Amino acid sequence: MTFLPTEEQRAFTRSLDAMLTASDTPAVARAWAGDDPGPGRALWGRLAEAGVFALAVPEAYEGAGPLPVELAYAFVELGRHVVPGPVVETVATAALLAGLARRGEEGPGKRLLPALASGGHMATLSLAPPGTARPPRLLDADRADLVFVVRDRALLLTPAPERSLPSTDPTRHLSHPTPTGRLLAEGPSVTAAAHRARRWAMLATAAQSLGVGLALLDRTVEYALIRSQFGAPIGSFQAVKHRLADTLLSLEFARPLLFGAAAALAEAEEGGGGPAVDGELAAAKVAAGEAGYAAARTALQIHGAIGYTEELDLSWWLRKARPLRDAWGDPASCRRTVLEGYPDTGP
Repeated sequence: MTFLPTEEQRAFTRSLDAMLTASDTPAVARAWAGDDPGPGRALWGRLAEAGVFALAVPEAYEGAGPLPVELAYAFVELGRHVVPGPVVETVATAALLAGLARRGEEGPGKRLLPALASGGHMATLSLAPPGTARPPRLLDADRADLVFVVRDRALLLTPAPERSLPSTDPTRHLSHPTPTGRLLAEGPSVTAAAHRARRWAMLATAAQSLGVGLALLDRTVEYALIRSQFGAPIGSFQAVKHRLADTLLSLEFARPLLFGAAAALAEAEEGGGGPAVDGELAAAKVAAGEAGYAAARTALQIHGAIGYTEELDLSWWLRKARPLRDAWGDPASCRRTVLEGYPDTGP
């Protein structure tokens, strides 16, 4: 199996990179973190025009998907350009509604999927894992058009919570889900669709983490070549070289895991694959999340005190790495999923 992108995928990635570069995404992140979601909503529309959200929406509902591999390439770029907003949650919502449609619960999907694909609706989603009484926190519910909660095998459309919670990443507005809402579907079909949505969310978050790590490494290498100490660029020092090389290795080891998981998910979407898909996604998630977070620590150490400053754009990537590492499956739960998929590997 090869993980090299096709020419069409390369062209898609190049066009997305050019669009995001021209959009000055650090400035968009600053506005989103404050009280001005306007630039973020405008960027959302451009992402939708580029087809990013359509990748998770079936063609029957005016989408282009399901295309997990293309989605992974797109979300690496979103991470590289520190795009704010509930991008992962909107994709997960689309995957959930499409999963319900597959199982005969077409009503919610038929109404909402075309708007998600076109960017007309921004959605956020909280999925309570099986056996968990309290759903996870919602992301950007104060900015989203649709707020969904899955709890006790029921899908609810809820009002936006009134109060936000603090986050390490100021672009992530967190809140506890509202306990009541309008019931859209319930039963085993919701459980199966939620499992599908979690898979897509893990893939998208892993891709974002990899993109964040790559951006941090690029900026740190650039800084190491221009920052001088003792009459020489700090990038010429062996200790700095080794730290950057270790960071690069971590990111490059995560890359094939990410695209291998995307290919496995694509096979599962076509009716193939099996439970091993969850293990592959978990391995990709933990590898990319840890590599992105390691890149953030390296960037902060090599930049020194300047890395802490709000004025430096680097800070937006630095503060995104840790929350992405833990979102949609923290390292401990991902490692547990991997081990459960290979029960005979223990001592």
